Amino acid sequence: MNSDHVEVDWAAYRAEFPSVERTTFLNTCSLGALSRRSRAAVNQFLDLWELHGASAWYRTWLGECAALRASFERLVGAPSGSVALAPSVGVALGVIASSYDYRARPKIITTALDFPTIPYQWLARPECEVVILPSDDGISVPLERYQAALDERVALVATSHVFFTSGYIQPIAEIARLAHQVGAHALIDGYQGAGQVAVDVVAHDLDFYMSGGLKWLLGGPGIVEFYARPALIDTLQPTLAGWFGHREQFQFDPEHFAFHEDARKFEVGTPALAAVYAARAGLDLLLEIGQAQVQARTAELVADLVARLRERGAELKLPSNLREHAGIVMLRADDPAAVVRHLREHTILVDHRPGYVRVSPYFYNTVEDNAAFVAALE
Repeated sequence: MNSDHVEVDWAAYRAEFPSVERTTFLNTCSLGALSRRSRAAVNQFLDLWELHGASAWYRTWLGECAALRASFERLVGAPSGSVALAPSVGVALGVIASSYDYRARPKIITTALDFPTIPYQWLARPECEVVILPSDDGISVPLERYQAALDERVALVATSHVFFTSGYIQPIAEIARLAHQVGAHALIDGYQGAGQVAVDVVAHDLDFYMSGGLKWLLGGPGIVEFYARPALIDTLQPTLAGWFGHREQFQFDPEHFAFHEDARKFEVGTPALAAVYAARAGLDLLLEIGQAQVQARTAELVADLVARLRERGAELKLPSNLREHAGIVMLRADDPAAVVRHLREHTILVDHRPGYVRVSPYFYNTVEDNAAFVAALE
């Protein structure tokens, strides 16, 4: 990756994304823009399918899966062999959740601001006790709430790196430290974090970290990458399994099963190869730019957008310190769906959540995009 001091030609990278030239695209937190590289990668997958048929698995496709795992390891600072693939966060959570014996530690701690997929995974398990920490301001959850809820009955703290309805960046290293003090594990959903916010899973001392191509990693739907701490790979035994988790998957032996010795033990079924190709292209583009550069550029654009909206007198849901805030800006609206429809008529693409218009600049945006959005609100 580039060093912190390398100048980036943002206009050249913007040109990689045709949709940002045709529209004012401020909706990465719902779906990242399609790059020319990801489109070319999917076309490459189709060409290989047409050329080789099923033998493409052995010639290139399994190698592409391995390359995607390695790219995600680079992005999050993970050691080799510690990343697995899944089709969704729900599936990744299901495999991880199946690995625990909840008789001694039945409690799962999550929050009211997390994406519902997280609590759903354990609410569906009658043996589990799900503790949902409240938020006073709808922006963040104080660390003291985590600390008060943690005891020797907790198996996992499962929460987000960045909250999807506020853009607040949680102090994940501190959350992990508190969990480890009572012998619990820390699982971080980085779907709104990785890509736009730098992460180092080893330095943050995380047990699990997951993200996917849909949003900030620029790879589209159908693929999730997740890190598992190497020490846990040996000790946890999933009860949800599939042939990609089998050490000898091409022996096709229905009577014997042995897990992979690395993070692939958490994989289940056949991955969607078109998504794998698109995701690797998106990840490698981000690695080419560098995490620090992407985060700094996004922070500049968010600060500019916030200043423009405050000048207009807009009601925003923001932490007091913008350093704790990522690329999601929540704008209070009486009828946010109507605002989004109005903006779409002006080819300005944003999204909404209950009570708010949700806007998300990314490195391929410009201050002119922010200005067009604010002008259209008038």
